[in-house]
Amino acid sequence: MIPSTSVHKPVSFVQVRAFSGYCLCLSLVLLTSAAFSQAPPKYDSATETTLKATVEELKLVPPSGGKPLAYLLTKTGPDKDKDSVQIFLCPKSFLDNMGIAFKPDESIQITGSRVKQAGADLILAREILKGGETLTFRFQDGKPAW
Repeated sequence: MIPSTSVHKPVSFVQVRAFSGYCLCLSLVLLTSAAFSQAPPKYDSATETTLKATVEELKLVPPSGGKPLAYLLTKTGPDKDKDSVQIFLCPKSFLDNMGIAFKPDESIQITGSRVKQAGADLILAREILKGGETLTFRFQDGKPAW
C-alpha cells in the first residue's frame, strides 16, 4: 500500500473573508440584474387615454451614464399629489435624434396607454401634441417608434 502524499494546507482567515466578499458581490450582481430584467409594461390600446397636462420636469433614468430613458413629470390640475402624472416617453437618444426638448410650464396633450409599473400609475406616450406639432413616440399598434 502506498501512503497518501496529499498535503492539506489550512485555510487562512484572509482567504475565507475574500471568498465571502466575492460571494456577496456575485449575489448583488445577480439580484440587480434580475430587477432590471423585469419586463417593461406593455402598451395596451384598451387603456388608451388623452389628457392635457403641464410639464413639470423631464426626468432621465438613470440620470447619467448608461442608456437613459426619458420620462415627463406632469400635472393635470392644481393638486400636486392627486394631479401628478408620470409619462414614459422613450430612450433619451430618440429625443435627441428628433431634436425634442420639454420645458417646465409648457402645455401639452398626451395620448397614451395607462399602465401600472411597480404599483404606480404610468402613461406610455404614443403621441404628444406640443405647440401645434404632433410628436409620435409609438405607432398606432403601440409598438415603439425608436
